[in-house]
Amino acid sequence: MFDKNKVTGAPINVQFCGIDLQSPFILGSGPLTYGSEGMIRAHQAGIGAVVTKTIRLGAAINPVHHMAKISNEAILNCEKWADSDRFQWYEKEIPEAVKAGAVVIGSVGHTPIEAEAIVADVEKAGAHIIELVSYTEETLLPMLDYAKAHVSIPVICKLSGNWPDTAGTAKKCYEHGADGVCAIDSIGPTLMLDLENRRPVMMSNDGYGWMTGAPIKPISLRINSQITRHTPGYKNLYGMGGVMKADDAIEYLMVGCHAVGICSVGIMKGLDYVEKMCYQLSERLKALGFSSIQEAMGVALPNWPTTEYITDMAFSYDAEECTKCHRCETVCCYKARTLDFPEMKVDPALCRSCGLCADVCPTGALKEWPADQSEENKNRAAASKRFDQLVHDQSPELLK
Repeated sequence: MFDKNKVTGAPINVQFCGIDLQSPFILGSGPLTYGSEGMIRAHQAGIGAVVTKTIRLGAAINPVHHMAKISNEAILNCEKWADSDRFQWYEKEIPEAVKAGAVVIGSVGHTPIEAEAIVADVEKAGAHIIELVSYTEETLLPMLDYAKAHVSIPVICKLSGNWPDTAGTAKKCYEHGADGVCAIDSIGPTLMLDLENRRPVMMSNDGYGWMTGAPIKPISLRINSQITRHTPGYKNLYGMGGVMKADDAIEYLMVGCHAVGICSVGIMKGLDYVEKMCYQLSERLKALGFSSIQEAMGVALPNWPTTEYITDMAFSYDAEECTKCHRCETVCCYKARTLDFPEMKVDPALCRSCGLCADVCPTGALKEWPADQSEENKNRAAASKRFDQLVHDQSPELLK
């Protein structure tokens, strides 16, 4: 059970929609929040808020084998919404979780008609926040308009990374009065095959499923950064997708998120691991020089590039830290780097300054950083910018 007295680094409590959360982690709608028992266990593990399975007019009937492992950090699923009756959520699941101390976010989907029938009952059941989820922007915004007019608790919108302009939809949600936004939902449709049985792994009606876990983090981070950088007055944003460790959560905080959604990590590694993530988040923030979680929020935004940085890479090598794994050699496509232990050599005529060799070093024995820009490199950068503009403006002529 999570013990706030074991948080010995930076404090990790946050406010979201004006509600105090014991940690920034919000457990997204999914198998772990199937009912009050699951939501209470998550709260006891240190989760700041729990999102119910999505409540609709009818209970879901899921096909067999509707979840599958892609890797140790990724899941494929064709699971639907809540498989229990909506009145059970009003009368038992939400009230019990709230009584146990959990901050409950009621997930409501997926159409305006359903929002009209459900949101007021979710509020009466004791939910602290309503999260609206839909398949399209065209249905989400009317759901939001109705909810804001008929409930007094905060209303947030969950956005899909499959939409053509998710950040643009976030802006519209705020303009329609949303109290917050969650970005993003799972990515899909996607496909994985069962080689032995020569068929799709998912037992859905089309064989497709939706991907969650580590592979979607770069997509979600990009979308969340677009929201924070281009939506003046954004508020109560929680980024979700691929958070498998404390450092992943900090990335979301650094691009300006106020809380961090998790789901796959709790399924694949268990809620005990999530509890450890809370303590690790505190220690990692402290190690990075932050005295509070709020200090980390948005710190990457002032450092956003506005043009390409073209220069050579400088490298350092520490033989005492080297494990002689030779990964730096393996990943060098240009065969510019060689390890003749204890000496590391690089051929500057072959090196393209991609930086991958240092990234794969397991101990940090090999480090890299951009060298100071010489006049020659500044000229290269300017030439690259001119060429990019030419391609943008005159691409048909270049193809002749």
